[in-house]
Amino acid sequence: MKLVCVDCNKEVSADLFDYQCTCGGLFDIVHDTAQLDAEFLKRVFHDRLSERMTPYASGVWRYKELIFPELADEYITTKYEGNTGLYASEQIQSYTGSNRKVLLKAQSENPSGSFKDNGMTVAVSHGRSLGYQRFTCTSTGNTSSSLAMYASLANQESYVFVPNKNISLNKVLQTLAYGANVISFDGTYDDGIRFYEQHSKELGLYICNSINPFRIEGQKSIVYEIAQYLNWNLPDWVVIPGGALSNVTALGKGLQDLKKLGFIDKLPRVALVQAEGASPFHRMVAEGRTELVPEPTPYTRASALNIGNPPSWKKALRTLEETNGVTCSVTDQEILDAKAWVDKSGIGCEPASAATVAGLRKLIAQQVIDKDETAVCILTGNMLKDTDALHEYHLGESSTTSYKNAIRPAELTLDSIQSIL
Repeated sequence: MKLVCVDCNKEVSADLFDYQCTCGGLFDIVHDTAQLDAEFLKRVFHDRLSERMTPYASGVWRYKELIFPELADEYITTKYEGNTGLYASEQIQSYTGSNRKVLLKAQSENPSGSFKDNGMTVAVSHGRSLGYQRFTCTSTGNTSSSLAMYASLANQESYVFVPNKNISLNKVLQTLAYGANVISFDGTYDDGIRFYEQHSKELGLYICNSINPFRIEGQKSIVYEIAQYLNWNLPDWVVIPGGALSNVTALGKGLQDLKKLGFIDKLPRVALVQAEGASPFHRMVAEGRTELVPEPTPYTRASALNIGNPPSWKKALRTLEETNGVTCSVTDQEILDAKAWVDKSGIGCEPASAATVAGLRKLIAQQVIDKDETAVCILTGNMLKDTDALHEYHLGESSTTSYKNAIRPAELTLDSIQSIL
């Protein structure tokens, strides 16, 4: 296993771990896969589905040979993350205008309620193997609650930097409940990233944000799991929401692994969806630029996407190039309306997750995605991650709510209840 810089291609041993190359580029982890046999591993991964209370019961560590084969089991910190549902929904198929099956991958079913658990189990486990006892991240919410959970599970300390506005209080409360040291600061997610890039070493902090390549390795397992559930036959499209762009980076890397090793015959195309108020990557792609221009004051009601300078944009661009992918942006109203449909379909998600369904609907309407192509939408977070959004949409005074489901006051009389029924 080695680290390879995505900018200058410099190679270093993974034993000489760092988050960034001396040139400033981020590292990728590259495994020695020469001895791996796809058909043998398919049988191994299938057999591990019956595991209970071992690391291989995890939907991440089930694929240990593709993620972190060198790690000793004693360092693995797991809550049996992954193993999340993959659902077909006729309601969402109808809403998006698709003629074919639309699948929803509910990463919201992870232990801390978001897709971050797939990567965090690997990051914290790696940090422990290096002897770290203090773990850190800057976060708009999901990363912080995931880190706090795993650090506490491992009896380690976590220090979380949280912007003091445009975040979900539910996620901060969850982070506090798990025992993290929460540090609120005046600034943006990007300011927090810059701070600990400069000072983490002198503070003895192990960084668990997406600049950490081991976190990306864990998140790859999301696409491995989708492929295994579908008997190694992926749909035409994978639709992913984009904030820091770690997920599109990880899933793109996982797709390349599966194709290179012979698990799948062809790559699906990737569609990356950003919120209109925080879409620097989409604008770069749409305008044909090769450098990202950060947004100093991003804003979207989908707080998990509220990132103006995504650190993984170069890796995300590589994923689009390798999969002939596309990007789009959707308004907050489109996101919240799509969320209402996902919620009433019986699956549920937080606003950022619903960007995928809103994006699929838009791309089908624009004929970028054909109605007869199949798609899987990644739902990244639980619907209770942002109860303010639910309150505003269904119980608020907004006149733009399209699918409001208000509480209905009634007297407990037969006539009153019959009128409702």
